[in-house]
Amino acid sequence: MSTFAEHPSHEAPGPRLAISYAAIQRGTLWLLGASSGFALVEPSPYELVFLLTLFVFALAGIRFSQKLLPLAVLLLLYNIGGIFSLIPWMDEIDSVRFTAVSVYLMITGIFFAAIMAEDATSRLETLWKGYLFAAWYAGIAGVLGYFDVAGLGSLFTLYGRASGTFKDANVLGPYLVLPILYVLHRILTGRSGLLRGLTLISVPLFALFLTFSRGAWGNLVASALLMIGLAFLTAPNGTQRSRIALLTLVAFMAAAAALAVALSFENIRSVFETRASLDQSYDQGVTGRFGNQFRSISLLLEAPNGFGPLRFRWHFTEDPHNVYINAFASYGWLGGVAWLGLMAATCYVGWRLVFQRRPWQQHAIVLWPVLFVTILQGLQIDTDHWRHLYLMIGLVWGLAALPKPASPAEAAARYESGRNQR
Repeated sequence: MSTFAEHPSHEAPGPRLAISYAAIQRGTLWLLGASSGFALVEPSPYELVFLLTLFVFALAGIRFSQKLLPLAVLLLLYNIGGIFSLIPWMDEIDSVRFTAVSVYLMITGIFFAAIMAEDATSRLETLWKGYLFAAWYAGIAGVLGYFDVAGLGSLFTLYGRASGTFKDANVLGPYLVLPILYVLHRILTGRSGLLRGLTLISVPLFALFLTFSRGAWGNLVASALLMIGLAFLTAPNGTQRSRIALLTLVAFMAAAAALAVALSFENIRSVFETRASLDQSYDQGVTGRFGNQFRSISLLLEAPNGFGPLRFRWHFTEDPHNVYINAFASYGWLGGVAWLGLMAATCYVGWRLVFQRRPWQQHAIVLWPVLFVTILQGLQIDTDHWRHLYLMIGLVWGLAALPKPASPAEAAARYESGRNQR
């Protein structure tokens, strides 16, 4: 009698590695989130990974819901306005690049909205994990740079403030808010242990503090309060509400203790006292930031095509630091009105979304507070080229476009109807 040992060709086959196409898609999404935290070079790794992700999803086809048409139309009008505004300045490479980046970001926003049509919760979790990974390495770079570890201060700081793997501390700070709130929400709802959760947000939170960005600080506090309020209001029972209230108190006590420790260092305290003041010299006077914004309005009312991409600084020595004024200055009246319309429509969609009992409601409760506060933050900083802004806009619209899941009774009725038709 023959045996397997005598005939190796008869050996039982070993385990095979099977990777589903859905897993490949989620893998590229994780990589996209993980690459979003590095913006020191152009094009950044995020741009290259996005092209790969777009290709992978396009192979299986990307469904586009009719409910996303307002998003697509408003973004398209916004960029058409930018192209018209660019025409007199086609020989300026910076202006051409600025407009091209706007078109690219439009595509990313629509892409994120469209891919929520299938496997939404799983894809969101994958993006969160990649984003959190990016927040950690960006945060570590910011902390190492601030303390000039191994001479990294010149690479990872700007004007004495942590900028990490971004070119601007004022962008690094707001970028870190979303992953911090994602982990905080998991702590409050019991999806993550308190110690593990606080460990996960420790580095991103410390790095955000070291950016000394007033906008980022305000974004974090306002977004956190709004998220906690929404989580409390939508909690399924009193036990969950009590847990949220108790852990919120613990989290804020931990944050206060960490702040007290940080301010015990003289070099940190001195910068904090300067940056915490709302009365900054560059904001004051007729030629200050807000004075320039006010003076630009009368000029923009006489310029249907705007000033041209990046041309505001030629009139007022610096950028507007106001995304709504910049919309009219760089994208003309068409782009400015389209941007205002997009923000208004997004607010309508977002506020409806967070109160709908859906499987993805908890994701919306994390996303929407950060996006809403970022929309408001546009009054004091140019946010139109923030990659994570388009990520959040796309995800909120994509979730809002999802149909209401069928109840067990409705699913059974559809099944019976299908059987009868057969």
